[in-house]
Amino acid sequence: MKALRFYAPEDVRLEDVPEPTCAPDEVKLRVHNCSTCGTDVKIFHNGHQNLTPPRTIGHEVAGEVVEVGAEVNATYGSNWQVGDRVQVIAAVPCGDCHECRRGWMAVCANQTSVGYQYDGGFAEYMVVPRQVLKVDGLNRIPENVGYDEASAAEPFACAINAQELLGIEEGDTVVVFGAGPIGCMHIRIARGVHRCGPVYLIDVNEGRLEMSADAVAPDEIINGAEVDVVERVMELTGGRGADIIITATAANVAQEQALAMAARNGRISFFGGLPKTDPTITCDSNVVHYRQLHIHGANGSAPEHNRRALEYISTGQVPVKDLITRHIPLENVLDAFQIVKSGEAIKVTVEPAAAEMTVGV
Repeated sequence: MKALRFYAPEDVRLEDVPEPTCAPDEVKLRVHNCSTCGTDVKIFHNGHQNLTPPRTIGHEVAGEVVEVGAEVNATYGSNWQVGDRVQVIAAVPCGDCHECRRGWMAVCANQTSVGYQYDGGFAEYMVVPRQVLKVDGLNRIPENVGYDEASAAEPFACAINAQELLGIEEGDTVVVFGAGPIGCMHIRIARGVHRCGPVYLIDVNEGRLEMSADAVAPDEIINGAEVDVVERVMELTGGRGADIIITATAANVAQEQALAMAARNGRISFFGGLPKTDPTITCDSNVVHYRQLHIHGANGSAPEHNRRALEYISTGQVPVKDLITRHIPLENVLDAFQIVKSGEAIKVTVEPAAAEMTVGV
């Protein structure tokens, strides 16, 4: 079969590899969609400390069950059958550590990941490892949800995790830094699930801002390359600042600006991690102290967040179909990395089984 294999930074090859075999405690999929994100681009150029090469990469996976290991259903109390349509979690908690036992699976101390320690979804076939099945990380796709939409459930789940921590209330003013697919998902979740108030979207790329604004219609877009974003948010909020600020971009200055524009009792999510070579910011501790600010990290998601994402997509609370603006066949998978890096599309999905994309099949 064809698979995209990572050997070293910028040595990533689409090549013929043996089709994987399914162990008695595993499930084998035909991959229909594996979507892409900024992390894939980082891996392409820089690798990752948890990625053991050579490795088939890709972690936003949806596909069709083609084989169920003989021990799977008895071992995991499941009822998987050939033909089932499924989505796979990316971040895999161990289920046994202190954090997992407390219900904090998104910050599992022993977390592993699809596409890092296990072969991922930029391939025609993929095996779902027992570690995923152990933590109930294989999810049925609702009948009215396409494979492409289901593949977007994984990044969507990460956004759900972040917003759950923020405690967004009805009517809250929300600012999102980053007009990429995650920024768009954050806006739709804040509105569709939490019934927030005005939403302002910030980026420094005018083309990306306009493309995302056409999709998710923020109350205003703010180009950080042209205006003082803190000053503009203060103007828009009558000098009070924003209740919720989400930095869905890997920019130090965005985190500093988030602190400066936060209203009293404001909640801030440092959603986008900073480069390891430059991971620090300047924080006026007195601003945090006197405004009683709440600063949250947000890293990945738990299996439950993935299930909730599929539910929100299915009910129409948070649509994602129109955010997937490019569909790329597996043979052109390397093009997807460049499209993501350039910001030419909102969400890019790769289709190893492009001929079988019919919803409900």
